[in-house]
Amino acid sequence: MIAFIIRRLLQSVIVMVTVAFIAFMLFQYVGDPVVFLLGQDATPEQIRELRADLGLDKPFIIQFGHFLVNATQGEFGLSLRQGTKVSTLIAERFPATLELALVAALMALVIGIPMGVYAALRRGSFMSQLFMTISLLGVSLPTFLIGILLILFFAVMLGWFPSFGRGDVVQVGWWSSGLLTEKGRHHIVLPAITLAIFQLTLIMRLVRAEMLEVLRTDYIRFARARGLSNRAIHFGHALKNTLVPVMTITGLQLGGLIAFAIITETVFQWPGMGLLFIQAVTFADIPVMAAYLCLISLIFVVINLAVDMLYFVVDPRLRVDGSAGH
Repeated sequence: MIAFIIRRLLQSVIVMVTVAFIAFMLFQYVGDPVVFLLGQDATPEQIRELRADLGLDKPFIIQFGHFLVNATQGEFGLSLRQGTKVSTLIAERFPATLELALVAALMALVIGIPMGVYAALRRGSFMSQLFMTISLLGVSLPTFLIGILLILFFAVMLGWFPSFGRGDVVQVGWWSSGLLTEKGRHHIVLPAITLAIFQLTLIMRLVRAEMLEVLRTDYIRFARARGLSNRAIHFGHALKNTLVPVMTITGLQLGGLIAFAIITETVFQWPGMGLLFIQAVTFADIPVMAAYLCLISLIFVVINLAVDMLYFVVDPRLRVDGSAGH
């Protein structure tokens, strides 16, 4: 177990150093931050002075070392567009994105798993076929189109939910939450559904496929031969083993929800990190782009590490194989 954790931690460190190097290269090849800060009319003397102040006149390896040290402390300099510390901007936007991603993930799990189980156990029924058709649409339709359609029907035509913004928020220390206010809960419904639909259909189809595979295994036949009820077989044995790979995919998809909420946040003008990243790309705000890349990579690494740990605990075969190898 300890060797497994150490190995995963070393792999995570290598991944983060590689991502940090890629993010650092943005400063080298995607525009010159000195020109962005001083403008086109700056004199050569002003440019040299600012480059010396920022440490851009030092060798490449020293600059990268400084970047790594600052990145481990959560510092990525100043936003070229807003003149504010990037860490401050990320801290302001991160709660909105994480809240949206968690609500979308909860929707996908609560709805997707029961739909997948039903589609597997009643695969010839009308509802099962309907679920599979809906899942096909959910996988096929682009996210921005789903968001626009939801705005058209539920915001414009029916007027049930607002179409943009986060609504009222409550500050809990440095964290801001819209789930604690009525308007905040109304505002999060449409973007959360938009973000959850693809994940929901993916989870549903995965649960259905895994459930059908598990129901064909020998130990399920043995359980039937022992006279166990269908309820005990389906939910006590089959579903528990079905959820092992689903747990892995769901954990990774949570990172995907946070990383790829860009389109949803843009459609609904949700004040999260995705919208901040789009604005940074538009204005070539390199420090914000680098910070976003490093943060999203860190989220993926942490989630992947947590899923590996949980997978090791849940699946006894990994423990047996690890002990045998040791």
